[in-house]
Amino acid sequence: MKKNQLLGSVLLLITAVIWGTAFAFQRVGMDHIGPVTFTASRMTLSAVAVSIVACFYKGKTAFADENEKRKYYTANVKGGIYCGAFLAFASIMQQAGIVYTTAGKAGFITSLYMLLVPVISFILFKKHYSLIVWIAVFTGVVGMYLLCMSESLILSQGDGLVFICAVLFSGQILCCGYFAVRGNPVRISAIQFVTGTIISWIAAFIMESPDMDGIIEAAVPVLYCGIASGAIGYTLQLIGQKYTEQTIAALIMSLESVFAVIGGVIILGETMSARETAGCIIIFLAIIMVQIRKKN
Repeated sequence: MKKNQLLGSVLLLITAVIWGTAFAFQRVGMDHIGPVTFTASRMTLSAVAVSIVACFYKGKTAFADENEKRKYYTANVKGGIYCGAFLAFASIMQQAGIVYTTAGKAGFITSLYMLLVPVISFILFKKHYSLIVWIAVFTGVVGMYLLCMSESLILSQGDGLVFICAVLFSGQILCCGYFAVRGNPVRISAIQFVTGTIISWIAAFIMESPDMDGIIEAAVPVLYCGIASGAIGYTLQLIGQKYTEQTIAALIMSLESVFAVIGGVIILGETMSARETAGCIIIFLAIIMVQIRKKN
């Protein structure tokens, strides 16, 4: 079991690295198409890529009885639809909110899912966590504030939309954790992206005017975000959460903001302030805190 827990943590860490480095591509993509169209385009690629893999990935094939088999396949379908709906609406809310707020505030408010996941788990599912986990969560929030925030936290309309996004991402994380252990993570991921693609394109045609020329001009960012960040990242998330508690998973995945800053330094030649460096260190300490707790 310890090996599986380590595997889950490593996969979620890789997910955070992929998601973090995708921010640079997302910024470039916005030069050519609207945010919702970009989201729909990348989800379409993710859906195609993961669906192809899911066709060849059998997963569990032996069942004790028909009832167990039915529950397994039901978990795949329900998990994919629920996760996909949460993912699509969270992504759309985030993109819409960014229009009215700063990137720093959006990053910090979105990262509050690391706090919302254990709170929602406690309220809805009576899930209890040890004191060290709660300390790590609040430590992570402090680190994220130092990393993302450079202005006063005065809430605006955009901040409200991004907070709704954080709640929805919390739902997506909880759904992944619940269904990943009951079904096939790869097939759940495929259905998730098919669901997300349908919802995103409907939203894109309602909110924007999708243009094929613009999508072609944004081909490289769409490809990276669709294949790497989407197909690979979110599938690794589902597999990783199969072996990781939801709150621990949320903490590890919040490292995407840290890797986004580090990626900006390495790829874009940006510099890190002392405040941002301190935030990164504090978040890493929070992750180490819960990993030590797991080993004891």
